Amino acid sequence: MQHLFTPQGDAALAALLRRRPLFGFDFDGTLAPIVDEPAAARIPPAVTGRLRLLAELAPVVVISGRAIDDLRQRLGFVPRHVVGSHGAEDPLLAPEATAGEHAAALDPLREHLRRHAAELAAVGVDVEDKRQSIALHYRRAAAPARARSLLERLLEEPPGRPKVFAGKRVYNATAPDAPDKAGALRSLLARCDADCAVFAGDDVNDEPVFAAAPADWVTVHVGRGPSQARFWLDGPRQMVGLLERVLQGLRSAQE
Repeated sequence: MQHLFTPQGDAALAALLRRRPLFGFDFDGTLAPIVDEPAAARIPPAVTGRLRLLAELAPVVVISGRAIDDLRQRLGFVPRHVVGSHGAEDPLLAPEATAGEHAAALDPLREHLRRHAAELAAVGVDVEDKRQSIALHYRRAAAPARARSLLERLLEEPPGRPKVFAGKRVYNATAPDAPDKAGALRSLLARCDADCAVFAGDDVNDEPVFAAAPADWVTVHVGRGPSQARFWLDGPRQMVGLLERVLQGLRSAQE
């Protein structure tokens, strides 16, 4: 994995821009900087303005762990598609009946968490039920290690056998058969008549996309650390540079 802002990264982007690319982004930690209070997360204006321009030239999608209704009000631009709950909340991929099944599959875990609500509150864990997924945040915990230890114990053999995966001071759960971000992106490619993708994300739930991507896609891990992405950026502050390169390349390709 190498930094995107290199001759190799520029060449990889230029090759994709000559095809029919889709541009996919995670939200928290990618388009919007991570903040202590999730409700305060917003995309910086410089990034929003460039996303608006990009959405006029090519299909742009956002695939996030947030619920769709929560996500839309934070974007500041209108993407072609929005998918929530780590790929599980997609009205076109998972119609209402299937969505209801996925939500119901989490009921045993909901009851399990209710029985331990006092313990979770005592260590500073916030339970966010997004229907298609459940997030257990411990970002504001006074003793994060203690909160993480409790969550690991409660989720070691969770009832209903949901998919459980960790993130940045959060544990997430989805239905056992719910799509992940890689499945959502495959569906979006077909809907948008795209034959390749640029995808940027920063967390564990983005790794299925990186792992499944063909070798010629531009996959970008936002932040330092191990990842199966092809390239990396230092953090969300470099998203402006990525979007500028894409916009310039698309304009040149159309001339």
